[in-house]
Amino acid sequence: MKNVAVVLSGCGVYDGSEIHEAVLTLLALNRSGAEVTCVAPDIAQKHVIDHSKGEVMLDEDRNVLQEAARISRGEILSLDAINAQQFDAFIYVGGFGVAKNLSSYAFDGAEYDADPATVNLIQSAHNAALPQGFMCIAPVLAARALGAQHVTLTIGNDADAAAALEAKGAQHLECPVDDIVIDSENKVVSTPAYMLATNILEAESGINKLVKAVLEIA
Repeated sequence: MKNVAVVLSGCGVYDGSEIHEAVLTLLALNRSGAEVTCVAPDIAQKHVIDHSKGEVMLDEDRNVLQEAARISRGEILSLDAINAQQFDAFIYVGGFGVAKNLSSYAFDGAEYDADPATVNLIQSAHNAALPQGFMCIAPVLAARALGAQHVTLTIGNDADAAAALEAKGAQHLECPVDDIVIDSENKVVSTPAYMLATNILEAESGINKLVKAVLEIA
């Protein structure tokens, strides 16, 4: 049985993890018989969005770990409390939490940086030859951490996001919503998910392929 860490960045597409992507990932992993551990950094959210209006809630403060625990039904570990060798593989779920909480991509574009603990985890997993999956906008994390290894990634076909990945040293490949890009040398798998998906079924197809590929590499 493979032990897979699913890395979350909050709860909600506009300020945390994309919930459909997270649930589809957890479902695919469980159907495959994997043991799943949800992980998130114990840090403050950059801001909180009212998802019914798309507006910033100026007087609201939330914690990324506490919000991510909503998705994992309370069972979650702090990213700072784990090390790569505890797991057989890692999957990073998308959503604006990746671009706001785990990195500054939403604010800084191609000049973005990423959370140091997240970068360290990705690099440690890479050094241990562990497979890692990145969906939606999460490839910005892989580009920041593994750009020096010229990691090959996809975010679909968004030109600005692709340019941001390549500015970090990564290679970007265009990819349809129902497919994946596999970098065998770096053991990295990516899929566009809601960077391109217009509904949950479209997102599911690529996510299922990503999960299957990550488990096969592990």
